[in-house]
Amino acid sequence: MAQILVTGAAGFIGAHAAAALAQAGHRVVGCDSFNAYYPVELKHARVAALLQPAGVPVERLDLCDGAALQALMRQHRIDTVLHLAAQAGVRHSVSAPLDYVQANLLGFASVLEACRLQGVDHLLYASSSSVYGRRDGDAAPGGFRESDRIDAPASFYAATKQANEAMAHATAAVHRLPVTGLRFFTVYGPWGRPDMAYWGFAERLRRGETLQLYGQGELRRDFTHVDDVVDALLRLVARGAPAGRQREDGVPAELFNIGHRHPVRVIDFVRLLERATGCPARIEFAPMQAGDVPDTSADPSRLIEAIGPWRATPLAEGLAGFVRWLEGWNARGASPRLALAAAA
Repeated sequence: MAQILVTGAAGFIGAHAAAALAQAGHRVVGCDSFNAYYPVELKHARVAALLQPAGVPVERLDLCDGAALQALMRQHRIDTVLHLAAQAGVRHSVSAPLDYVQANLLGFASVLEACRLQGVDHLLYASSSSVYGRRDGDAAPGGFRESDRIDAPASFYAATKQANEAMAHATAAVHRLPVTGLRFFTVYGPWGRPDMAYWGFAERLRRGETLQLYGQGELRRDFTHVDDVVDALLRLVARGAPAGRQREDGVPAELFNIGHRHPVRVIDFVRLLERATGCPARIEFAPMQAGDVPDTSADPSRLIEAIGPWRATPLAEGLAGFVRWLEGWNARGASPRLALAAAA
């Protein structure tokens, strides 16, 4: 069993993953900056509901404080790091790019250096489907592949994730730190982020408000339930670090798409959400926004080769479960304001 540090442990994916790793028998400690990009109330609620019952302590920590990060890793004798902390949000990066420099570039550099100096056995880190950028037409009949070019990011957020992959590869090449990059595709589910489209749409449907669908509702997204993501993460942790033998250059670095190759048009996604909420949608179409891409679709072949068949939650089932959770969350009187205008 590993001694694991999960960064961003109070976040959406982080809280689910840290709890599941602990329940699988690993010794897990979390850290989080508890920033206010969306209401901090939700982050504390995740800790109370998911992490405390699993026995996962969460330290308040800014990853840019390298000395504090290394002290935490030494204290808990960390051998595996699951780095999920980041400044999220494609559209927020249009207006606040410096937020992403601090968290996604300086923060990640600090994590890489701490892992190197502390002799960590394996660093798994979050990347994003955003690195694939815009694709014209039906961009990827077989889904985006890890070997595709990623040199034309469509947003500053995507550029920071592209940079993270380059930084990780360079550290693996020079210092032999084994790294595994995780390109997540539109993760959704309970305890999610209120700035994401599925949460904002569900709230507006329940209030009878108009939904604004960008790209005339024709944008396609490869939705991935958080339980599916956690299943993949647990399997990758259990699989262990890349040795570099599978690469011609011998660098112990690998990348995986975490998605299912089931892209859905946003307008069809809204129809499924109508059924889940029992509320009809009032729709207003709008052009694409800056930073958006028309299409995301994961080719999961490399992941399946590495870990075998993994969990695949049907979208209708996953949305129904999210709506049930949202109704319970709102019933607590704990519905946070939307930090950003949710959109697809």
